[in-house]
Amino acid sequence: MASDGASRRLHWIGIAGPTASGKTAAALALAQRMPVEIVSVDSALVYRGMDIGTAKPSAAERAAVPHHLIDILDPVERYSAAAFVQDATRLIDAIRARGAVPLLVGGTMLYFKALIDGLDEMPAADPAVRARIDAQAAEVGWPAMHAQLAKVDPATAERLAPGDSQRIQRALEVWHGSGQTLSSFHATSPKTTSHDGALLSLEPQDRAWLHARIAQRFDAMLTAGFLDEVAALRARGDLSPDLPSMRCVGYRQAWEALDGLWPMSELRERGIAATRQLAKRQITWLRSMPARTMIACDAPDAVGRLVQQAMALS
Repeated sequence: MASDGASRRLHWIGIAGPTASGKTAAALALAQRMPVEIVSVDSALVYRGMDIGTAKPSAAERAAVPHHLIDILDPVERYSAAAFVQDATRLIDAIRARGAVPLLVGGTMLYFKALIDGLDEMPAADPAVRARIDAQAAEVGWPAMHAQLAKVDPATAERLAPGDSQRIQRALEVWHGSGQTLSSFHATSPKTTSHDGALLSLEPQDRAWLHARIAQRFDAMLTAGFLDEVAALRARGDLSPDLPSMRCVGYRQAWEALDGLWPMSELRERGIAATRQLAKRQITWLRSMPARTMIACDAPDAVGRLVQQAMALS
């Protein structure tokens, strides 16, 4: 992903990392040194009205530097890696035309992978196969379907949460419909697009440091009124826990608590545990992306090192 010189300049610089690794702070620090516009690489920040639980950049932060792909959809809508690539490609070209550096920042690694490696030519959806999978899931639950996926496609299952029904469904659909695993398509299928960029990755040397940050963030969310935010979304009447927006970490746990599926006193513990699992999956994704520059996010000079690396690339 390095530049070949003036004839082939980098199209963008990316800052990736697990949740609570300091991506926003690093991006804002870099914005003070370079003319950048930030493109969010986050499947939750696209939704309006989901501010507290997504740790969305504040109004002041968004006023300090242009941000894109935030608050572009209603929570009832769906977004995809293909839509992200299309939107990000358009924005990268526009930002570069304005003489600024496109700075892609976020933790949705599937989006980064789609932009870097291109989109895979996978089988089209089969309604009949999907209906059979849904019927089985209704009987045994999605965690059991996740275990089934782990037997045939462990690489994909490792990257998915046991409750990620949408992606588990798609992976099983590909397997049953083609006899090939989703991970095999990722590895061998021809790509429809690719983009030159440099990916800087904030990763912890000590998981305990990240776990403490995750707990602090979740506590801050609760103090800021996260439960009220979820209650207001539920009160709309047109959202359900099966939507991608409401399956986001934290929102799912808060929704279930408000449904009375378990005591509200367990929300903090369950929310933190789910966020830790998300961080673990994000790190797994990053480790499958060798063309990255890793920076220890728990090092005292992490932000300075990232800014230095980015400046050297521009």
